[in-house]
Parts: sequence; C-alpha cells; structure tokens
Amino acid sequence: MTDDNSLIEVKIGALIMDPNTNTPIVVLKGVESETVLPIWVGAFEANAIALEIEKIVPQRPMTHDLLRNVIIECGLVASRVIVTDLQENTFYAVVELRDNEGEIVSMDARPSDAIALALRLDCPIFVKQSVIDLSASSSPLDAEPESSDPASGAEEWPDLIG
Repeated sequence: MTDDNSLIEVKIGALIMDPNTNTPIVVLKGVESETVLPIWVGAFEANAIALEIEKIVPQRPMTHDLLRNVIIECGLVASRVIVTDLQENTFYAVVELRDNEGEIVSMDARPSDAIALALRLDCPIFVKQSVIDLSASSSPLDAEPESSDPASGAEEWPDLIG
C-alpha cells in the first residue's frame, strides 16, 4: 500500500511526438498542482491511449479493452493507477483494483498500459512525489531527448492513429 500523502493526482495533459526521436510522449499534468511529467511510450500504447481519449471504438476489442472486460467480469473495481518509480530512465506503475470484500489487488504494469487501462476504467491516475523529484533531477544527457517544452500542444492531439 502506498502512502497517500506522497501521491500527486494527475491527468493526461497532452499526447505529443518527440521531434528528436519521433517517439510518442504522454504528458501527465497535476490536477491540483503545476506538476508536469513527460513519459515516453511505445507507438501501440500511444495509439491505445489516443483511441480512448478520442472515444474511437475499434471494430474488435483491443488488448486494453479485453483487460478492462476481464476486470469487470471478475467483479473487480478499479481503484487507481500509480506511477511508482523511476529507475535507469524506466518508469514503473501499479494498477490497484478492489475485490468484492474491498481488498486491494495490486498489479505491476508499464505506465503506458496502466494509463490506457485507467482511461477505460475511469479511475484516477497518481504519481509518487519521489518519481516527480527523480524525473526533475534527471540529467538531459541521461534521459530520452526532450522537446524544448513537452507541455506545448497540451490542447492539441496529434494524429497518432495509423
């Protein structure tokens, strides 16, 4: 269980392309703070996130849709998604679900998958303060190349759908 005092609630502020690497970035923004956290994600995960943001329903269920359906059919309720760690430029996350007795079932996940699932299950997304601190202290030479302003285009959703 995570100390709730060290968690910052975030939402998706933007889904942009890194012009240097042509890699999608999900920019998480604080709900009640000025926190900004860019997370580089894979093209398939970015597509899954974009589909849900734009409320595009694919002809057949995608993997995240299938997982949402399994969670619901098993009687679990999504509690929250937490980005829990940053190690060697890799983010880590958990998806917290509650069973019928209110017990928490926590599953390890890549943040991109956890975010795609959170959108489908309509549950909040949080980031540990320590992850924000680690991300802010990362040297640009050690991290993925960043655009000059990852929050730019926050209201624009690039066409990531093939």
